[in-house]
Amino acid sequence: MKLTRVLEALLFSAPKPLTVRELRTTIKDAGDQDELGPNEFGKTSEAEIAAALEQLKIEYIEQERAFQLLEKAEGWQLASDPAYASWVRQLFPVRKPARLTPPALETLAIVAYRQPITRADIEAVRGVAVEGVLQSLMERGLVKIGGRAEVPGRPLLYETTQFFLDHFGLRNLDELPNADELRKRYLPMAPAPAAQREGADAAAQPEEPSSAQELAEAMRPAGNPARESQ
Repeated sequence: MKLTRVLEALLFSAPKPLTVRELRTTIKDAGDQDELGPNEFGKTSEAEIAAALEQLKIEYIEQERAFQLLEKAEGWQLASDPAYASWVRQLFPVRKPARLTPPALETLAIVAYRQPITRADIEAVRGVAVEGVLQSLMERGLVKIGGRAEVPGRPLLYETTQFFLDHFGLRNLDELPNADELRKRYLPMAPAPAAQREGADAAAQPEEPSSAQELAEAMRPAGNPARESQ
């Protein structure tokens, strides 16, 4: 018996993604319940499991299987290949959720790259009110309230959720396209109270300020085409 086959069985049976640590614990505990024979993988390390997962991932690609092994923010999971989405979709004849509208995608991109961020700062970038759009993103589970800003009035701060990472196929926020560059680009901000502005040095602004559309366009390649419409 091979470790890759044991991992394959666990991933196939699991109702959710499994981390390397969860896989390690499951394999180790199997020896406590199996009275028919010793657990030959009881001493397997997390490093060995991680290597076996990578081997399994490559194996599926080389064999051109109809499914693939994905590493998500919450762990490893088996999933059907997007190339077969049109057939698999027939097994789930539910109403197809509407795609994110351009205003929603722009707002989500601003939150993703500049979180935590206040609604006022989002509106300063987009130039329009975003209360309704933010509410829609929160109802979809893509954005949540992450606290309050330490400024007069203590406005709410918005940030992306764990579901956001899963929805766009990201393990963490550092995998956002051009994350380092776009996080440093200039974006308009809501005017600070007069007391805060007094004595502040006027910061030089870049000649080519970033825009909401630029952030939204950068995010598009990160989305899994098969899931972007969800």
